Amino acid sequence: MISKEQFNHEIELIIANAIREDVGDGDHSSLACIPETAQGKAKLLVKDEGVLAGVEFAKQVCAYVDPNLEIEVLISDGSPVKYGDIAFYVIGSSLSILKAERLVLNAMQRMSAIATKTKFFVDLLAGTNTKILDTRKTTPGIRALEKWAVTIGGGENHRFALYDMIMLKDNHIDFAGGITQAINQTKSYLKETGRDLKIIVEARDLNEIKEILKSDGVYRILIDNFNYEDTREAVRLIGDTCLTESSGGIDENTIRKYAECGVNYISSGALTHSVYNLDLSLKAM
Repeated sequence: MISKEQFNHEIELIIANAIREDVGDGDHSSLACIPETAQGKAKLLVKDEGVLAGVEFAKQVCAYVDPNLEIEVLISDGSPVKYGDIAFYVIGSSLSILKAERLVLNAMQRMSAIATKTKFFVDLLAGTNTKILDTRKTTPGIRALEKWAVTIGGGENHRFALYDMIMLKDNHIDFAGGITQAINQTKSYLKETGRDLKIIVEARDLNEIKEILKSDGVYRILIDNFNYEDTREAVRLIGDTCLTESSGGIDENTIRKYAECGVNYISSGALTHSVYNLDLSLKAM
C-alpha cells in the first residue's frame, strides 16, 4: 500500500488540478458583482440520507483556496446524516467561499455516496470474518478521494495502483505462459529490482488454486467468479497457506453467502463505479 505521505501528495494534486480546471484565470461571475472585501458565511446543507464523507477534504480545499477561511464542523466524516442536517459552516471572504464551493460539493457528494454504499456492504457482512475491499475501478484523477471514502464507510483499500502491489490476473498468467511461470518470473523480477511487493494471484478454477499452492511467496489468492460450492472448496484447499479474496459479480444479494464460504476478503468495483451522488448544497446565510 502507498504511504501516508504519498496519499497526502495525491490529495494535494487533486485539489490543485481541480481548482485550475474550475477557476482558470478567475471566477469572473463573482468578481463582477461581489466586492473584494466582502465577508460571508455559508452552510453545507444535507438534502439526502446516508453516510457523510469529505468534510476533512473540504477543510483542505478551503485552506488551499484561502488560509483565512474558517470551518466550523458540526458533523464529522463517517457520521449518518439525513435531510436538513448541517454538516459545517464556512466563514470568511465571500469570493473565496464561492471559489471553493463547486470542488467541495462535487467531492463530498461523490465521497458520501461511496461511503454510504460501502457502509451498506459492511453491514451485510456483520457477524462474519470477511472484510470488503475496493478495486482500481475508480474515476481517473480522483482515485485517492474515492478510496478515502471507502475507508470512511468502513471498508478497506485494495492496492492503490499498479505500482504498490503485484496482482497476477488472467491476462498476466496467459501472456506469461501459465501460473507457475508467472509466479516464478515475478519473484525473480522482485529480487532483481530490490522491490518488496506483496503478490496476489488470480485463480479461475480449482485446478488453478492447486497449482498456485505449489508455489510459495503468494500473499493472497483471488478466487474469481467461483460459485459458492467451489469457493468453499477453494478456502478448504488454501487453509492457512495464504489469505483469500472472492470477486466477480458479487452484489448485495450474494455477498453474505460468499462471506459465509470463509473468505477473508470480498472485493467490489461497485463501491466506486456504481453510486449515485448524495445531494448536498452550500447555501449563503
